[in-house]
Amino acid sequence: MMLSGADILVRTLIEQGVDTVFGYPGGQILNVYDSLYKYQNEITHVLTAHEQGATHAADGYARTTGKVGVVISTSGPGATNLVTGIATAYLDSIPMVALCGNVPTTQIGTDSFQEIDITGVTLPITKHNYFVGSVDELADTIREAFRLAQSGRPGPVLIDVPKDVQTALCEYEAQPPVTADPPMAAKELRVEQAAALINAARRPFVYFGGGLVAAGAQAEMLALAEKLDAPIGCSLTGISGIPTDHPRFLGMQGMHGHYASSLAMHNADLIISLGVRFNDRVTGNRARFAPGARIVQIDVDGSELSKNVSAAVGLRGDVKQTLQRLLPLVKEVKNPEWQEKLAQLRAEEAASTDHRPGLTPRNAIQTLNKFLGEATPVATDVGQHQMWAAQNLSFKKPRRFASSSGLGTMGYGMGAAIGAAYGTGERSVLVTGDGSFGMCLNELATAVTYRVPMVILLMNNGVLGMVRQWQTLFYGKRYSNTILGRKTDFVALAKAFGAEGEAVDTLEGLEAAFGRAFAAEGPYLIDCAIEKDEFVLPMLPPGGSVDDIIVKVGDDR
Repeated sequence: MMLSGADILVRTLIEQGVDTVFGYPGGQILNVYDSLYKYQNEITHVLTAHEQGATHAADGYARTTGKVGVVISTSGPGATNLVTGIATAYLDSIPMVALCGNVPTTQIGTDSFQEIDITGVTLPITKHNYFVGSVDELADTIREAFRLAQSGRPGPVLIDVPKDVQTALCEYEAQPPVTADPPMAAKELRVEQAAALINAARRPFVYFGGGLVAAGAQAEMLALAEKLDAPIGCSLTGISGIPTDHPRFLGMQGMHGHYASSLAMHNADLIISLGVRFNDRVTGNRARFAPGARIVQIDVDGSELSKNVSAAVGLRGDVKQTLQRLLPLVKEVKNPEWQEKLAQLRAEEAASTDHRPGLTPRNAIQTLNKFLGEATPVATDVGQHQMWAAQNLSFKKPRRFASSSGLGTMGYGMGAAIGAAYGTGERSVLVTGDGSFGMCLNELATAVTYRVPMVILLMNNGVLGMVRQWQTLFYGKRYSNTILGRKTDFVALAKAFGAEGEAVDTLEGLEAAFGRAFAAEGPYLIDCAIEKDEFVLPMLPPGGSVDDIIVKVGDDR
């Protein structure tokens, strides 16, 4: 059938199984929005308050479903407002397709009103991007973008569609949804080399990240850990990948990871790395990282092998497929001495954990745990609250934790929580701080307008807590521009947007507030008072290693 480019764009999205898109209209994308109106019974569009919020919503949707998130914007500032969200998705390997309008092809390069070379701007932060010069290319370009976004190491893809391409007519024929490229296992020789190293280990440590979750390889990893009698740790993007209460799981590792997890990795003689990239927040000083350990690294992206740490065996391949080949070659063993050491580390962690009564950050998150369902998605912003959440949240199902790990994007959480609610069909939770919340609180308008069931835990300490913590420990308590000193009444603000909310300053009050919040129909904000000098601990100091781990600080902060 003969259709306009705009109709082809929307029909191709529907063809690919897209049920929800997030975006904001403008002059150079109006034809697409006219088509969205036409097909509104087949595809839902969520109008956000800002394009950045739309990209974070598409990201949260993708993280919690495993499907490709879709965001739409106009040209110029609409397109550039996507950049932070695209970069966030890129650094955390989240599948996304961003669709932008642009000025007509005849005006490209003339500095027309709201013209920007968005393909040039986003080249470093996308898996690939496209400028569609002809309507004949449009449908296949979109299909190719969906294939790329979800194949191999997932990531964002951008498509720039000029106005005249949207209005031009072309023959359209529906096709089945594209699928990701078939996953491939690592080479047999590498698998055999890895098995030999694994079978010689006496203190193995299994370490996973977002790549394992993307591959859906949890069952294979757990089978490997059982065979090896090994503990399991994860990166920030791995959180919720396996149940938090699994007996082999020691929790997140790294700068603010669990003590037992970080020390177990440090003391291991073999680290089996599954879809994780060993960034600086994981290793600290790389020259002092896990000095007695050899590393078996499995990753679908060959460029990650030995990029940050030297792997004794690097296996390029899909994590699930590779583990399936590896498992039959691994001998089943018991490591009683290693288990004894791990029990000691768990005991040391328990002894150093903050057990103070009252409204401490740890108690606040543990109180939240009482209200989480098995499928409740939790998004965070970035800062101390993010680490408190990562350390203390409890999950049963995978893909229920959405947090900006690689880019560390303050303001990410509000949009992500909206996208997570749409993707899962569940009430979502946002854990945020007053600094991060101030970045994108305008998306409260979106949550209220669409009656998104959402609980917002605002951990309010009146400062930029993580930066202040560094200033306290490493900058002589010179608090340069980290004391916010704002007079914002967040409860009144929430009500002005049309949401419900209340302020609490006791643990009992917080628990009662959660009861009301989780029963509310739409968004509900809880302004929770936190002391400004609370720390996130443990902490590896910058440039340090596990040998320098800080588990307690004095009271003279």
